[in-house]
Amino acid sequence: MKTKDKAVLVTGCSSGIGYCVAKGLKASGYQVFATARKTGDVARLRSEGLDAAVLDLDDSASVNSAVEEILAHTGGRLYGLFNNAGYGQPGAVEDLRRDVLRRQFETNVFGTIELTNRILPVMRRQGYGRIIQNSSLLGFVSLAYRGAYNASKYALEGLYDTLRLELAGTGIHAILIEPGPIESRFRANAYAMYRHSIAAEASVHREIYRRLEQRLSAEGPVVPFTLPPEAVLRKVLRALDSPRPKARYYVTFPTYLLGTLKRLLPTRTLDRVLLGISGGR
Repeated sequence: MKTKDKAVLVTGCSSGIGYCVAKGLKASGYQVFATARKTGDVARLRSEGLDAAVLDLDDSASVNSAVEEILAHTGGRLYGLFNNAGYGQPGAVEDLRRDVLRRQFETNVFGTIELTNRILPVMRRQGYGRIIQNSSLLGFVSLAYRGAYNASKYALEGLYDTLRLELAGTGIHAILIEPGPIESRFRANAYAMYRHSIAAEASVHREIYRRLEQRLSAEGPVVPFTLPPEAVLRKVLRALDSPRPKARYYVTFPTYLLGTLKRLLPTRTLDRVLLGISGGR
């Protein structure tokens, strides 16, 4: 297939990684369908020359409507899906109410897998496809005060590792992208969810939360080795273009470093490293 004949659906395109990947894939010749949760963002994407649709992962009707709209434009075919939409919910595990944890999983896991499962029959009929999940280094190591997000990414990695096995021999590849710190609105969105969902002043962690608030509300990158979203775009292009894509693509130095340390260090030693990175002690 020529690139111009390959349609790719990208979620979470209002800003950051999703926006960069949608624009970058279009510039590389792919037929791109960018999606976002808010109608205003969809209108902006369309004004910039992208085919765009509303897709809210928390709403099954929205998922089905977006897929039907996109498949109507592609003749019922889809080469790639880049699952990028999601958010991070900060907070100590003991401060996560059931409804807060449920919301994290509703978007990051349940909605993402529902969309994936809606696309898989299309790819099975055509006999090929690439399903690419934007995971995180927090899908294989955990940082303190990110428990809900850690858990959602661990869940996605488990599901995609299983999916990869179940798709063996079908011509469909399930692929994980595992970035570390990337320039985006992720921190600002996480801060908003923290303010909405965590009763910081009533928590035994309130002193740590004050430092967390300073980091989340700071302007500009606050984490060393932060890369622009184009670093993720490059790995997505490799995952789409390679005749034999990898199961995992690391992005950023911290991902490579922590991936190596997890293999080499005893758990308690790794815990000390992760506590230092978490900034929680």
